[in-house]
Amino acid sequence: MSKSASDARQIAALPLRRDKTGKLRVLMVTSRDTRRWVMPKGWLMDGKKPWHAAEIEALEEAGAVGFISHQPIGTYRYKKRLGAGRSVTCRVTVYPMIVEKLKKRWKERDERKRHWFSPRKAATLVEEEELSDILKDLARRPDQMTILQELSEAS
Repeated sequence: MSKSASDARQIAALPLRRDKTGKLRVLMVTSRDTRRWVMPKGWLMDGKKPWHAAEIEALEEAGAVGFISHQPIGTYRYKKRLGAGRSVTCRVTVYPMIVEKLKKRWKERDERKRHWFSPRKAATLVEEEELSDILKDLARRPDQMTILQELSEAS
């Protein structure tokens, strides 16, 4: 998808944790409409920094609580369906988040499922090629990503 000045801007959290064996895992949620696996994401929020808006989306959509980076890990584009056959291209800035805990009750729990995946598996589940590339990169070099190291030290 080509970059356009008219792309709508969104933010997303990339919720991460290490499992009991030390392997990196990515938390994904199902979208409300198509039920496909996605990252918690949404629109920028008035008066909130982008990473704070992404943190709020992770809490509302996945019940995830933790430490979010102020530095994005990447961006991707997708076509958001608006109804009546209309769509808009969105450019999504992705902020990694180390998850400390998952709430048992959260805002959208009745509308979505959540599940932990390996970054490699998550890359195969998403439709957006650029997001898949971010996840594949994470799978290839999870310990070399400075942002993740800094988040792990802060948590």
